[in-house]
Amino acid sequence: QVQLVESGGGLVQAGGSLRLTCQASGVSININDMHWYRQAPGNQREHVATITRGGSTNYADSVKGRFTISRDTAKRQVYLQMNSLKPEDTAVYYCHLARGSFTKWGQGTQVTVSS
Repeated sequence: QVQLVESGGGLVQAGGSLRLTCQASGVSININDMHWYRQAPGNQREHVATITRGGSTNYADSVKGRFTISRDTAKRQVYLQMNSLKPEDTAVYYCHLARGSFTKWGQGTQVTVSS
């Protein structure tokens, strides 16, 4: 059974940093593409960052240069290091696994950036 659990969210002032963790179970993350998405109330869920099974990364333009996605395969963890946070980064952040037509979502973790 594949499970994804996000943690590390919280309240931070603008300009601050947070590190989100996605803990995977029942799957080896290095054979899957792993993603971070976010969704603010009333908004569409949007892609934030990707790390592919081969280790390459992609970022939304809105976070490029500020956020970094990485993984620890042995721990089955995917991270999102968020620096220089802005109020517009406020959202629920979700970990997402994709393998072909199979997808799995975590429960989300709230990130709130105050001005």
